[in-house]
Amino acid sequence: MSANILDGKTIAKDILDEVFSKVTELKTSGWDPKLISIKIGENPAADLYIRNQRLKSEQVGITFVEKEYPHDISTNEVQAAIANFNVDPKVTGIFLQRPVPETLSIKTLQKAIHPLKDVEGMHPASIGNIVYNELELGPCTAMASVELLRRTGQDLKGLEVVVVGHSEIVGKPIAFLLMAEGATVTVCHHMTKDVADHSRRADAVFVAVGKPNLITGDMLKSGSTLIDIGINRVTDEHGKSRIVGDTDYDSCSEKAGWITPVPGGVGPMTIACLLANTLTACCRIEVTL
Repeated sequence: MSANILDGKTIAKDILDEVFSKVTELKTSGWDPKLISIKIGENPAADLYIRNQRLKSEQVGITFVEKEYPHDISTNEVQAAIANFNVDPKVTGIFLQRPVPETLSIKTLQKAIHPLKDVEGMHPASIGNIVYNELELGPCTAMASVELLRRTGQDLKGLEVVVVGHSEIVGKPIAFLLMAEGATVTVCHHMTKDVADHSRRADAVFVAVGKPNLITGDMLKSGSTLIDIGINRVTDEHGKSRIVGDTDYDSCSEKAGWITPVPGGVGPMTIACLLANTLTACCRIEVTL
């Protein structure tokens, strides 16, 4: 039997409908969420994401403002711009488009964003809050991935989960979010001796590495859930390119009980979580003022 498809577009629409309803309520009380997108240098890969972010923001009533800066801008200049957004009461959310030029430190710039306006959930304070089970402004992709697992209806308490990939922005936050839900989590990475030995025991597998076909059907337990966060562009023998995840989708979909497609799985959910975080940030700022 083929796996059930976790349709990120459909689930994201449900989240966005809820955000729209709450944004409408905020506006009646005089609050207008405003999201600042910061892009540094030419970044064609980010342009599609920005268009989608703008479109979804407009759909839910959030003002979206794109700020573009030259690739040779200094760290101090970007920090100064962020500082201005931090103190602007009309700005309720700030996020950086990745990647940034190699001359800049993404960690330094991320620290410059005030935690109350950190809608990406990537400020060190936001990451640290996850450890203390304060989950309101977690990293968007990690939150999106865990929400997809939650939508299967499984009880996360005691669930055996394997996370393949331990990046600061995806793998590690997923592990902490799942532990906050009561799941038992194993994190695999490039030094793990036998990933399959772990993944075959798991009720759910998350993979975020950036390697096509890394996870195959014979590495999964029958009926398990597979959340594929990878985004890779591959070209076939005819020169035609397409976007795939980190899994061999065909073999995995025959073994798994639930599976996310790529594209159409985690991607749409990440934008939905970004806008949900923007709403949360606006509500937090409203309370503090």
